[in-house]
Amino acid sequence: METKTAAPLPLDKTPRERGLRVVAIGGGTGLSTLLKGLKLFALTPAELMAAPPAAPVIRDLCAVVTVSDDGGSSGRLRKELNMLPPGDIRNCIVALSEDEALLSQLFQHRFNKGSGLEGHSFGNLFLAALTSITHDFSEAVRLSSEILVTRGHIHPATTSNIELEALMEDGTRVRGETNITASKVRIHELFLVPPDVNPLPQTLDAIARADMISIGPGSLFTSLIPNLLVHGIADAIVDSPATKVYICNLMTQANESLGLTAADHIRALNRHAGQQIFDYALINRTPVSDELKTKYALEGACQIVADLDAIEALGVIPVLGDYLEEEGVARHNTARVASDLMQLGSQPLGESKARSGVKP
Repeated sequence: METKTAAPLPLDKTPRERGLRVVAIGGGTGLSTLLKGLKLFALTPAELMAAPPAAPVIRDLCAVVTVSDDGGSSGRLRKELNMLPPGDIRNCIVALSEDEALLSQLFQHRFNKGSGLEGHSFGNLFLAALTSITHDFSEAVRLSSEILVTRGHIHPATTSNIELEALMEDGTRVRGETNITASKVRIHELFLVPPDVNPLPQTLDAIARADMISIGPGSLFTSLIPNLLVHGIADAIVDSPATKVYICNLMTQANESLGLTAADHIRALNRHAGQQIFDYALINRTPVSDELKTKYALEGACQIVADLDAIEALGVIPVLGDYLEEEGVARHNTARVASDLMQLGSQPLGESKARSGVKP
């Protein structure tokens, strides 16, 4: 991890304060990938007592997940059962589960045949069944997390049935996440329909008590911004004393962020939140291989430009790291991202910003 100052990142929590309270906000595969890394630092109370004094640890981990998906298995269950889309939630439950072997495989198992079953994952059906029994999607998520023994809490961004609507740069409006991502026109502004929906009280409480809040990685307009449009979440983030970190995507994304730089991503998040959010931005510095560059170029995508001066002009400290992993696609190295997040969350925020020449 590299900042402009190359300052040390002290771990100075007292024993009474051992462990960070971390809130990770997002959706899609980006959030679940991040949670796999953060889970390694999330300890039980007994493990906290036994951990070495200088070890960076998480005492409370909370994921806030967007619930606007209207495609695939989630979209079908949403339409047929009038429930919230379970797919992103399911991925987060599996990512945080104690046992990523059998139970996780079961939750991720997708039926490839069967009338009415084909295309559905078992985890989605499990959440649908629990929602039917409890009449409460958030309670179904809580119970599922208990069954898989997750190392954290998972909350939907809202329990209201929402749709996304995008105002495009040509003035047209597109309704629905699937239609928005399929559009060839650049997105100008995103809205929730209905617009004034509330988060769970537990989400606002977790944000208020957090030591660190992360947003990203994930699709800018369909995974990250929808969380900030839920009434009260953006204000709660800004009012929280936590260190706020944006985890920048590795590549631009067709129909979401083509041509956008790292600073453009931060501007879009700030604009939809109606205020400045971040203290830091984790930016990958590892170049993409020529082979993968060619593959992404076929859909018009490329590696996101790290315009560090523009990021600093927004009052955000860029943190550079080797976060790229290539597995046929570009993926974040979750262990490195999580490790750097833990270091940022453990250092005094005001002192760090003063050293970097940015007013806290």
